[in-house]
This record gives sequence, structure tokens and C-alpha cells, in this order.
Amino acid sequence: MARSVSYAPNLLTGSTTLHQQPLFVDLLRHGEPEGGRKYRGRLDDPLSATGWRQLRRAVAVAGPWDAVISSPLCRCADFARDYSTHQGLPLYLEPDFREIDFGEWEGWEPAALFEAQGDRLTAFWRDPRRHPPPGGETLDALHGRLARGWRRWLDEPPGERLLVVCHGGAIRVLLAEALGLDPAPLLGRIHVPYACLTRLRVDWIDGNPVATLLAHGCAVDEG
Repeated sequence: MARSVSYAPNLLTGSTTLHQQPLFVDLLRHGEPEGGRKYRGRLDDPLSATGWRQLRRAVAVAGPWDAVISSPLCRCADFARDYSTHQGLPLYLEPDFREIDFGEWEGWEPAALFEAQGDRLTAFWRDPRRHPPPGGETLDALHGRLARGWRRWLDEPPGERLLVVCHGGAIRVLLAEALGLDPAPLLGRIHVPYACLTRLRVDWIDGNPVATLLAHGCAVDEG
């Protein structure tokens, strides 16, 4: 779907340029999966009952949206499919929005992994570019595919307000890509709890997308 365009002042220079209508993108982390907290990248655990409740509460106070885009992993896609069906919205599965592959760390509980490989785990969180998970995905590879997916949906967005259901690591790197930042220091320094909602506004200035972070951390805690 093509966006409408209008003449508007250039935000940087004050000049008038052909300016597309802004695009609003809400990044929503999945809710709690079955199996509790563990290093879960390519693992495809479904949502727990708590996770479903967290996500339903999150979307109840946000939106509306024109379309839903989701990671294909079931902790994201199951909710995205259910929500889009009930709201009558188109759903698109985006493989590039999968979580980082943690390699040999997949399935480990954080405390157990720290006890077994504390030095290696600490090195990863301090400098994920130089110390990727053993047998897992490098930060540059993760950033590359997330950036590819992000740019693809900016080029042909199916509406002007999009809900993207994905993962904690993916959201941190998408934020870096959208805001023109290095993802390495952000990977361990931005808290993205379950059902956390992050809102971006994307404007086009002289044909180039410029993103603004409008809100982050709208999480639903299970009480």
C-alpha cells in the first residue's frame, strides 16, 4: 500500500520538500514463553498462559494499527495471528525479525550458564561483536538481517501504523538501526521486558527515513 504524500517543512532546514506522511511503528516483545527464562533464540517455545495475558493487556491500551508484522517463531506468530484475525488486519510473517541464534547456549537457564561459562558469557554482554555465542550468530549477521527487514518494510509499508511482534534482542538492534546507533552497546543496556511496547515515528526528509523514539518500556507486569 502506497502512503500519501504532502508538502511539509523540512525539519532540519525549514525548507519545503516533498514529504511523505509519517509512519508509526510499534515494536512489541512477545510475552512469557513456556519453560521460563532461558537463552531462547531459535528455540520455538510457545507462549505460556501468562504470556498470552501480558500481550492482550499490552495491545488493549495501544493501537489502532493498519497491519501486523511478526517473527515466524510461535511465541510471536501465534499471538500475532490471533490478534490480526480478531481485528481483521493483514498479517505478514518476517523471517528477518527472528531472535539472535544463541548457538550452544540455546536452552540454558541464565544462572546455570553463568556458573558453567561465566567468563565467556560476561565477555559476550560486554562486547557482543567480538565475543559471539559459541556456534551462534554474530552481531554483524544479526544486525544485517534485521536492517534488511526494517528497510524492506519502510520501502513498502502496508499502512501508516504498524505493529511488529518480535523479540528482545531484535528490538534492541532494530532501535539501533532505526536511530543510526551502534547496536553493540545497546544489546545489554536497554531493558525490554515481556510485552514491552516501543513506539517509533519515521519521517522522510529529502527522501531519507529519519526515525524518532516516541516511547519505550510500556510493559504489562503480571500481578
